[in-house]
Amino acid sequence: MSNDLISTCPVCANELAVTRLHCRACGTTLEGDFSAGRFSRLSREQLAVLESFLRSRGNLREMERELGISYPTVRSRVEAVVRALGFGPRSEGEEAEVTAEPAAAAGEAAASRQDILERLARHEITADEAATAIRALGSNR
Repeated sequence: MSNDLISTCPVCANELAVTRLHCRACGTTLEGDFSAGRFSRLSREQLAVLESFLRSRGNLREMERELGISYPTVRSRVEAVVRALGFGPRSEGEEAEVTAEPAAAAGEAAASRQDILERLARHEITADEAATAIRALGSNR
C-alpha cells in the first residue's frame, strides 16, 4: 500500500523535491531532481474542490449542493484552486465580477460579504481588495 506524496517540508514548509523514482514492474530506478507536479501544491481541501468540480463538469450550483456550502464560497474555493495551480490572479475587472455578483436578495449579499471576509482571513485577498469588494456589494443593491 502506498502513501500519498507530500509536497511540502514538515519542518520548514518549503517545497520538497522528488529525487528518486522507481518502477515496481521492471525495477528501473531514476535519480535526479524532479518536481512533484502542479497538483501537489493543492491542500486536501483544494483537491476535494477540484474533484467536485470535475464530477459536476464545472457546474458550480451542483458543487454547492454536493459540498454543502454557499455559491459564493464555492466560487471563492474554485478561485483559490486556480491560484494555487499558478494561473495567477484575475484582472481587477474580473475579480470584481467574482466578488460582487448581483445581489438578488439581502441574504445573498450577506453571504457574499461573509465570503469576502473568509477570503481575507485565508489571505487570498488583501484588506484593500476586501474593502473594495464589500463597497461594490453595497453599490449593487
